[in-house]
Amino acid sequence: MQAEKMIDSYDGFHLYARKDTSENAKAVAVVVHGLCEHQGRYNYLTEKLNEHNFSVYRFDHRGHGKSDGERAYLKDFNCLTDDTNFIVDLAKKENPKLPVFLIGHSMGGFTVACYGAKYPGKVNGLVLSGALTNDVAGAFKQIPDGLDPHKTFPNELTDNICRDPKVCKAYADDPLRCHVITAGLIYAMQDGVRWLGENAGEFKDPALLMHGECDKIVSYKDSCKFFTMIGSQDKQLKIYGKCYHEIMNEYCRDEVIGDVIRWIENRIQR
Repeated sequence: MQAEKMIDSYDGFHLYARKDTSENAKAVAVVVHGLCEHQGRYNYLTEKLNEHNFSVYRFDHRGHGKSDGERAYLKDFNCLTDDTNFIVDLAKKENPKLPVFLIGHSMGGFTVACYGAKYPGKVNGLVLSGALTNDVAGAFKQIPDGLDPHKTFPNELTDNICRDPKVCKAYADDPLRCHVITAGLIYAMQDGVRWLGENAGEFKDPALLMHGECDKIVSYKDSCKFFTMIGSQDKQLKIYGKCYHEIMNEYCRDEVIGDVIRWIENRIQR
């Protein structure tokens, strides 16, 4: 069953949220999207999760997709984590007997990483795909300090998101994608990466870190380094050879999503 609506987050900010529930759900997955995109780009992942009896909750970040806010702007990286926590609380309230897992990609992976450090013990496991955790590639280090936070830069991610040209074209033509990135969002992410570097040891929940070997947006070394930083006893790291940034949209997407599903199922059974 599908349901979608605008909801008021923890501070009253209007977010677009959607849930795709499974009648015989054995767990709930909260999916957190990446920079300049929106939750609708995770329809295939949601379909596969539903097929395996997982209910899925999704939402658009502030300034993204159908949510309110200045496009691709953030005042504080904590908004990402706290909005996610609001959705997690909603999922837990509506499914009190089911385990809840977080799945985040790119900036969503960063959000999930921060969530694990800020809200340990609230979910049953966290999956990070192409997560920005250390910015080894320097994606957010290229602009000078002191700019107007509302200054915009063109979104130049298109050609590097995936090896499949159909995926790249669909992204380029997507009316809901953000065509710009603001300096404010970049500064917020810089602050967040520094905070995460100081607090990663607080991340102690089960974790699956996944990354494309040939990711040109966020280096796979981010995940390798973060793997050594977190305090989780139950943690796994998988690097997908030749894959670009969006491993769940790559030619091997069914393998990647299958790995996520098996990992979650194994933790439900424990």
